[in-house]
Amino acid sequence: MRRAREHLTEHLRAALLSGRVAAGDPLPSSRMLASVVGISRGTVVSVYEDLAGEGYVVIVPGSGTYVADGLAAHEAALSAVTARPKEPQAIAAALPARGKVNLSPGSPATNFSKNRDWVAAWRSAVKQDLPGLPPLAAGNGQLRELIANHLRTARGVICTPNDIIVTAGTSDGLALTLQAQRSQGHEQPRIATENPGYPTARRVISASGGTPVPIPVLNGGMDPDALRRAPGTFSAALLTPSHQYPLGGRLPVAARLDFLAWAKETGAVNFEDDYDSEFRHGAPLLPAIASLDHEQRVVLIGSYSKTLTPWLRCGYLVIPDPELRGHALRVREAVGQPVSGLVQTALTEFMRSGGLQRHLVRVGREYAHRRKLVIAAAEALGSHCLLEAVEGGLHAAITWEGSPHADQAVALLAEQGVEVASLSKYYHEGSPAMRNGIVFGYGAPTDLQLRHALDGINAVLGGPIHFK
Repeated sequence: MRRAREHLTEHLRAALLSGRVAAGDPLPSSRMLASVVGISRGTVVSVYEDLAGEGYVVIVPGSGTYVADGLAAHEAALSAVTARPKEPQAIAAALPARGKVNLSPGSPATNFSKNRDWVAAWRSAVKQDLPGLPPLAAGNGQLRELIANHLRTARGVICTPNDIIVTAGTSDGLALTLQAQRSQGHEQPRIATENPGYPTARRVISASGGTPVPIPVLNGGMDPDALRRAPGTFSAALLTPSHQYPLGGRLPVAARLDFLAWAKETGAVNFEDDYDSEFRHGAPLLPAIASLDHEQRVVLIGSYSKTLTPWLRCGYLVIPDPELRGHALRVREAVGQPVSGLVQTALTEFMRSGGLQRHLVRVGREYAHRRKLVIAAAEALGSHCLLEAVEGGLHAAITWEGSPHADQAVALLAEQGVEVASLSKYYHEGSPAMRNGIVFGYGAPTDLQLRHALDGINAVLGGPIHFK
């Protein structure tokens, strides 16, 4: 049965890419094709789902399966890949112009709106009578209970619904926590931040009246020894221990315990951004720092922007310290709960029905498949290039020695419609980039788009890729 599925998939790909069908043309129904080919209808359905995930077809529930746009252009580009000169200018001229492929790091798959569980949850939410009062400052009580249950089972974090505040995502949660610290008397809180690290977080800290202070990254996260050597006092350290952003890696358990000891010694707090913890591609999960905390020195910052979609604008804070949480709630009461009550109600039903867990399993398979494409492509780059950050999450980094300069590589790829980021943008302003590299996401593009983008990256950095 597996061989029949692979055989049908291969032949359909070839037919779709041959130009014999046009964008928008309907494919035979699964029942009809199964009858013609002599295999089960379930096998045909699985093949259509695989092709939809790869970007060859579009499945419209209740209507049928249709040919996706732009296949002929992609096939012409892929089949034309031959040995190319390695000079950047010649490479840029040789790469054919194609549609834009946005590999912005961290972007998830874009088909969440078609998720049946989410559609059902949203319909259920809009049918309910709307309360006459605005959402609670802390957020929907049932949603907070479900978040607490999920964190206990998935991350080992023991918390109660009262420890949780619903937020509009990571930036909102970080800003709220900083405002709460300022209410505690930290007039201009100094926050230790990873270098390289998440530039948006640094902007949020500055906009919230704080000062981001660069601390070098070592072995998968912020270097605790470098933090201790840094002059001045800190109100917090912002960490991405599950999947350091952007270089990847996981903060070892010993270092996690070291940060807890540092916070206890100094009276500071660890802001744990649990970035990408849901997607571990074969690597075992390490305990969240919050799960090791017995001194209420960790604020866990979570978001559904990567697991679901950034358009939800929904996340959460776990603040076990009642004093800090009280300050955060008073700030929230003053400015209002930023997440729509409808969104909170729909997300509650989505989690309650098991939709979240099914979604994570489904997209986890998609991301693992695209990760394999990235790893296979990187094998052709040569020993001068190093592929990093692929042990989890939705992004990868490639660093190398020599030319081209990262900014030049980014510009060459942009000319061909492939958008990636230079590693240099992740270093603190005024701090020189210690490594030459690019950062790109692989969660959002289809397989065809990703193959095109990887071909371009390989042409700029190494040599041609021939996909099997």
